[in-house]
Amino acid sequence: MRETIITREQVANPRTHYGDAKASTRHFITQRVTGLINVVFLGFLLFIVVRLAGQDRADMVGVIGNGFIGIPFAVLIGIVAVHMRNGMRDTLEDYLHGRMYSLAMMLNTLFCLIVGLAAIGAIVKIVFWG
Repeated sequence: MRETIITREQVANPRTHYGDAKASTRHFITQRVTGLINVVFLGFLLFIVVRLAGQDRADMVGVIGNGFIGIPFAVLIGIVAVHMRNGMRDTLEDYLHGRMYSLAMMLNTLFCLIVGLAAIGAIVKIVFWG
């Protein structure tokens, strides 16, 4: 992949386009929507943390094992993983370019996918199999 050099004249020209406009808009909207959902679900997360403070494993399984608690909690974790990936993408775009950026984004996506699937899998196991 060849890296393009952006000149002052290109930046000064309002008709110049950088990258894929649709992908950038999708990324922007996804980041804002997932952030808003995270803020809304923060109360739900605080409820779970306060409810489980000082409890033993049986109580934790009882609370998370309730479908009305566990399923939304699993969805929240999936949304947090998407938000985490997009947030790291912003940082990686600022500091890395070319092949190093591609490698870092692949590792970022892989990490977020593994963390999200492991957490969702654990919650789904608790909800359906105790």
